[in-house]
Amino acid sequence: MSPRRQTKDIKRGALRIAFVAAVAAKGADGIVETLAGILVAFLGTQGVYALVIQLSAPELGLHPDSTAVHLIRHGATSLAHAPSRFVVVWLLMHGILKLALAIELLRGKAWIYPVAAAILSGFVGYMSYKLVIHFSPWLLAFAVFDLLTVVLVLNEWRVA
Repeated sequence: MSPRRQTKDIKRGALRIAFVAAVAAKGADGIVETLAGILVAFLGTQGVYALVIQLSAPELGLHPDSTAVHLIRHGATSLAHAPSRFVVVWLLMHGILKLALAIELLRGKAWIYPVAAAILSGFVGYMSYKLVIHFSPWLLAFAVFDLLTVVLVLNEWRVA
């Protein structure tokens, strides 16, 4: 086998691993969002806020400067001000959609690649719009990850 062919095979293998990892992460995120939607449906946004405050209090007592705890509490505070119905619908729809996309992409059905690329591009577009209104490093990171996932999906479609 020529060195050029070996390099191409290594690159293709690395891109395949990156694709599977990105899609698996999307699936895991879909599960988390779906479970969070169910939790908000039962407890409401105020109930989730109260639960987060209660569960994070001991950790904050031990580590008052914990960035992670403060970020989680800040997120819960923002959530507490959102309408419960919107949050439930958003999380459930977003989570179930991501999970379904991940499952179908990992199954390798040809029809799902352009559908997934379009849906993920829509997510990137919406996050870009939200970033223009209010910058968030977290939202930027999610948008970049989704954009990378779109590129990996399109590459996988090309070689499939």
